[in-house]
Amino acid sequence: MTTHDTRPGSAGGADTPGPLHGGPDDDYTPEQLAAMSREDLDQLGARYDGVQILHVDPGPEPGSALERRYVRQVGAVFALAGLAAFAFVVVYVGSGWFLPDWEWTIEGDTWSTLFTPLLGGLMGLALILVGVGMVLYTKKLLPHETAVQDKHDGSHFDRVTTGATLVGGLHNSGLARRKLITRSLAFMGGGLGLMLLMPLGGLIKNPSAGNSLDRTSWAPYQENGRQRLVRLVRDDGTPIRPGDAVPGSLETVFPSRPGANHETDAATMLFRLRPEQLAVNRPREGQEDFGYGDYVAYSKICTHAGCPVSLYEQETSRILCPCHQSQFDITQGAKPVFGPATRSLPQLPLGVDEEGYFVALSDYPEAVGPTYWNRERI
Repeated sequence: MTTHDTRPGSAGGADTPGPLHGGPDDDYTPEQLAAMSREDLDQLGARYDGVQILHVDPGPEPGSALERRYVRQVGAVFALAGLAAFAFVVVYVGSGWFLPDWEWTIEGDTWSTLFTPLLGGLMGLALILVGVGMVLYTKKLLPHETAVQDKHDGSHFDRVTTGATLVGGLHNSGLARRKLITRSLAFMGGGLGLMLLMPLGGLIKNPSAGNSLDRTSWAPYQENGRQRLVRLVRDDGTPIRPGDAVPGSLETVFPSRPGANHETDAATMLFRLRPEQLAVNRPREGQEDFGYGDYVAYSKICTHAGCPVSLYEQETSRILCPCHQSQFDITQGAKPVFGPATRSLPQLPLGVDEEGYFVALSDYPEAVGPTYWNRERI
């Protein structure tokens, strides 16, 4: 029978063949373990834990033509990721300033904008290139080792080995001597940082529209030095006069303000009340004069989650949001009477212009849609 010296400071039997007794924490002091190199710890751990090395690939030879080619490939991918990120910043900041508005306009109406798709495409391209670069770097330049190790409880030896592995991994990555990759990483990091910070500006102001988040296109605007009221128009752009609709009808209308037709936050429902509805109509306090005759207009955006309110039941005077079943009574100022919504639909003040067409006398007195808007504008 062969015995081994397992006192602290000894080799614990790691220098001789055969089974080992004790463990690294038993056979070595913390100071001795800390003084060992990563290779020594690997050899010692393999002896104690029964690690079997199946395959070792050291990667390309340092300074070889193959390594230089891989470095150029990875550096180019990271640099392209940085360029895509900086392009995102340029489009975000420059749209409507030194760049075009990226809009398609047909007969004066804005039908589509390329601003958001451009931002999404550039951000997606940058992140994809980051992933491609990391995969290429891992597969082409890092050493690869396949090993099998028995699972065991953690120990001080394991912690020391893990720390040495992290330090050794940085050394094996070759970043210190592969300057092209480190420069491209720095360039890419700057671009990604700016790209991720830019959208925070949208919490304060929409850079493409220039409008505060609690305003819509129903507000009066200046044209040739005169204040203009915004007409109510149908989906095809035609204006509306009192008497065009039959009692009990609902029609979705939009602002006629140039470039504002079909804006989602401005979609409005124009109702013509039946005589029995008009008799029991009780507007909200301070909004008694918002209607015009037997017409009233309310926002089409549900105050619960921003879904379009599109169903109207004449018999009960209720508007229904089909998404989460909120119901609003138009004879009570569009007050919520069922479902998760807790705030009334904002009402648009109505009037007619000199030609007899419906106009909005002002913007909504409170912001449309959900979130924190349970307040009146200042």
